[in-house]
Amino acid sequence: MQFEKYKISLLEANQSESFFNLIANNRARLEDFFAGTVSKTKTLEATIDYCKEIAQKIEDRSYFPYMITNLETNEIIGLIDVKNIDWNVPKAELGAFIDKAHESKGVITKASALVVDHLIETYHFKKLLCRANARNLGSIGVILKNGFELEGTIRNDYRTTKGEIVDLNYYGRVF
Repeated sequence: MQFEKYKISLLEANQSESFFNLIANNRARLEDFFAGTVSKTKTLEATIDYCKEIAQKIEDRSYFPYMITNLETNEIIGLIDVKNIDWNVPKAELGAFIDKAHESKGVITKASALVVDHLIETYHFKKLLCRANARNLGSIGVILKNGFELEGTIRNDYRTTKGEIVDLNYYGRVF
C-alpha cells in the first residue's frame, strides 16, 4: 500500500534497526500504551529477537504489524498493529502511533484508512475495534475520522507502565 511519499507494509526482518530507532525516539510517550512493544525493544539486540517473534506471529496470523515507511528517507515513521485477532467472528483490534516529528500531518489517519480497507478486503473482518484513553485526543481524532464509533468506556481496563490503572474508551466499526 502506498500514498504520497509513504509505503505501508508488514514488518520485515531487515527492518529491526529502523523499528528500534522509531521506538527509541518515541519511548517516553509510548511506554504507557505500547508497554509490550516498548519493553521488548530496549536494545537493538532485543529488538532483533522481538522481530523474530513477530515474524512467527505473522506466519501464524495472530498479529500483523504494518509499518509506515517514508520512501524519501527509508525510515519507519509509524506503526499500525492488528492484534487480539479472533478468527471465529472474525474481528481484531487496531493500535497505532506515529513518530513525534510526523504528528498532526494526517499521515496516520490516511495510513489507517488504507490498512482498514486492506484488512476488510483481504481477511474479511466483520468488526475492528480500537481502544484509547480519553486523554489521548490525537488518537481519538484518528479513530473517529476512520469511521469508528464510541461503544463505551471500560473502567479500570488497562495498567500503564507506571502502574496506573486507567479507563479506556472502546471504539468499533462493523463491516
